[in-house]
Amino acid sequence: MDSPAGVIVKLTLVALIWGGSFIAGRVTALEMSAPTAALWRYLVATIMLVAILLLRERSWSRLSSWQWIGVVLLGLTGVVAYNLCFIYGLETVQASRGSLILSLNPAATMIGAALFLHEPLTLTKTSGIGLAFLGVAVELSGGNPLALLRGGAGAGEIALFGCAISWSAYTLIARRITVNVSPLAITTYAAFVGTVMLAIVSFARGELVVPKASFAAWTSLVYMGSLGTAVAFVWFLEGVQRLGPARAAVFINLVPVAAIALGALLLDERITVPMIVGAAMVITGVWILNRPTALVSARAPNPF
Repeated sequence: MDSPAGVIVKLTLVALIWGGSFIAGRVTALEMSAPTAALWRYLVATIMLVAILLLRERSWSRLSSWQWIGVVLLGLTGVVAYNLCFIYGLETVQASRGSLILSLNPAATMIGAALFLHEPLTLTKTSGIGLAFLGVAVELSGGNPLALLRGGAGAGEIALFGCAISWSAYTLIARRITVNVSPLAITTYAAFVGTVMLAIVSFARGELVVPKASFAAWTSLVYMGSLGTAVAFVWFLEGVQRLGPARAAVFINLVPVAAIALGALLLDERITVPMIVGAAMVITGVWILNRPTALVSARAPNPF
């Protein structure tokens, strides 16, 4: 078992990997349709997750009928809806901007828990949610949030907000069905079911073929499927087990920082003052939400 220092190193790498997923998603989105990219990403991810599950748990977990219903819903929300919105969004939105929008995942999850699970929204939670949303509004509007009321957000930004909503649903469903079944097993089942759904979507569109794309696009797909989905998920779970969910969740704050830096270095994306201010507000808001007194006990990490 890794030492606490080793776990911290892994969690830092998880944040960098998830930050890099936005770069990889942007590269892929410019060459493949969203259903095709999502399908091939999750083919890689599912193969990796199955291998990891068999190595770690040595067997397949048995699910009840209601857990299978939950797995189907997880595949629909966390795999199909999330990944289609992710790729659609990154077709027109810079990787750095996209990472800030998806940093709202914890805030969206807490709002969903309040609406559907009747969990109380404390003053701490409300302030963190409000600050995170205001930070995104500052960045998207170029420093003038009121401009969004005049149609300042495009289709790509709306699709990425859809990611946050779908991940909120995924997380809340996962909390209900991970009873006597490990999060790794549930995630593997959901990945398999979601991949089948994506294959059906691709078949209906006449795209169930090996796509013609550049080496960079294929490398990005493999990166998102293997590192961004499978390896990072396992390392994050290790962090939760060793350090606790609150301390492990703090490392998620590094994801937009990594994405903004990598976007500037690898994609020549421009870093603006509203982006820096908005990122600081979002990170602070998410940090407030990830404090032990405010943390929602979701058992699913962000699928960057």
